[in-house]
Amino acid sequence: MLGVSKNTIPEGDKLFEDFYVFELLQTPRYGKIVAYWSLGIFLAGIAFLFLPWQQNIAGFGQLTALRPEDRPQKVYPIVGGRIEQWYTQEGQFVNAGDTIARISEIKDYYFDPNLTDRMASQIDAQGDAIGSLGDKAVALDQQIAADRAAMDLEINQARNKVEQLRYKITIDSADLVAIETQYENAINQFEREKELFKKGLTSKTDLENKELKAKESTAKLNSAQNKLATTKNEYLNTVLEVSSKRAEYMSKIAKAMSDKSSTLAYVNENEQKLTKLENELTNVEVRKANYIIRAPQAGYIIKSLLTGIGEIVKEGQALVTIMPENPLLAVELYVGANDVPLLQRGTHVRLQFDGWPSLVFSGWESATVGTFGGKIAVIDYVNTKNKYRILVVPDVQDEEGWPAALRVGSGVYGWAMLNEVPIWYELWRQLNAFPPLPVEGSDYENNEEKEKIEQLEYDSKLKR
Repeated sequence: MLGVSKNTIPEGDKLFEDFYVFELLQTPRYGKIVAYWSLGIFLAGIAFLFLPWQQNIAGFGQLTALRPEDRPQKVYPIVGGRIEQWYTQEGQFVNAGDTIARISEIKDYYFDPNLTDRMASQIDAQGDAIGSLGDKAVALDQQIAADRAAMDLEINQARNKVEQLRYKITIDSADLVAIETQYENAINQFEREKELFKKGLTSKTDLENKELKAKESTAKLNSAQNKLATTKNEYLNTVLEVSSKRAEYMSKIAKAMSDKSSTLAYVNENEQKLTKLENELTNVEVRKANYIIRAPQAGYIIKSLLTGIGEIVKEGQALVTIMPENPLLAVELYVGANDVPLLQRGTHVRLQFDGWPSLVFSGWESATVGTFGGKIAVIDYVNTKNKYRILVVPDVQDEEGWPAALRVGSGVYGWAMLNEVPIWYELWRQLNAFPPLPVEGSDYENNEEKEKIEQLEYDSKLKR
């Protein structure tokens, strides 16, 4: 009984029934059960540490559109004005070009209802003025051409006269030489006749005849000399007349050309005024066309930033917000700076959307329920509040696409799947604050052709 003797008392012996103290000396049965269970749990825990665990990088974010033109956009009126009428309401679908609202003018310069007609009249008058000036320039051109022709004609005539006078000078010079010869002969004859008269060899009548001939020769000589001098003077005057006529006509032509230049300058000035008037008219017409505010693309009016009739909207002040129809959705996640080097384009991501029930085991992807697949498409190079933004698009290889009822702005929780490691390693890494291991041999190649193919597959999947 005390363990001294090797003899044992059978369990069913009457002593155990009669004496309760013998029963207390036995080992309790539930103690063995607890020991067995503790041993089993310990061994199971040791085995659990060797189970595979997939490392991941988690991040929170929201749904957005992959392309900038698919994201919510505000509609801005090009010109400021007063809201006169609304043609849409919040939640209404509009096509590109549909009228959203109409505004009226608030600047006094544009109050005149006949402003465009008056500006058109000014443009017509300015055009007529330019036409008249153009006719004047043409007339001046014709005048310049006529003056040049008249100058050439008169100069040619004067030159011909100069040639004629040159020939006349030659003739007069020859005549003068002949008369000078006759003069010399007449003087010589008179002198001889005079000597003969002194000697009494001739009569006085003959002497007087010779004297008369000498005087006639002298008169002819003087006349020939005067005629030659007159011809030479006329020749010089004609030569000067050529230069004078050239100078006279060049003065007329210069004046006409000056008038033409002034006319053309005035034409250019009026053309500038005409261009300015046409520009102002076009601006007024375009401004009136911008009184109607239209939708830039198809989508839904999700919010009116101004309400009521009669409110003043300024240039560049948003009027409504439009959500484009059928955007290419993407998830915008924010991860820490320490985790960004471990990510690359094409890394597989699991996503949990707000509003879709799910059971998440981040390290065991196969046991996770209610999540959706994606791939990293964009990794920002600039941080935002110590976080880096990544864009995740649907994984075309994932048979279960994203829910059709997703809306831009909905919250998302996602985690990028990295390498598989044992659970003990992951616990050891977490305790030591080590980063996870980078993915080795990613199946995603940075190839533009592959990106285009995946984009086309994604678009076709959305259409289906």
